[in-house]
Amino acid sequence: MIKTISFAMLHFSVAFSIAYLFTGSILVGGLMALVEPACNTVVFYFHERAWQRHQHGAASTEPDEHEWAYAA
Repeated sequence: MIKTISFAMLHFSVAFSIAYLFTGSILVGGLMALVEPACNTVVFYFHERAWQRHQHGAASTEPDEHEWAYAA
């Protein structure tokens, strides 16, 4: 949980810094620090769903020739 929180803080800081550097506005930087990570979270959710669907589809149609490398 600490790693997740630190990553979120880092992500917000980067979003704010870049927006502030481009615009010189603390307001725009603050808005970007809130909006951009929120949008990325939503997009990431759908990306993960599509990726899992792709992986399950690929697994059922053809065997993975590198399956041995994934064994733990």
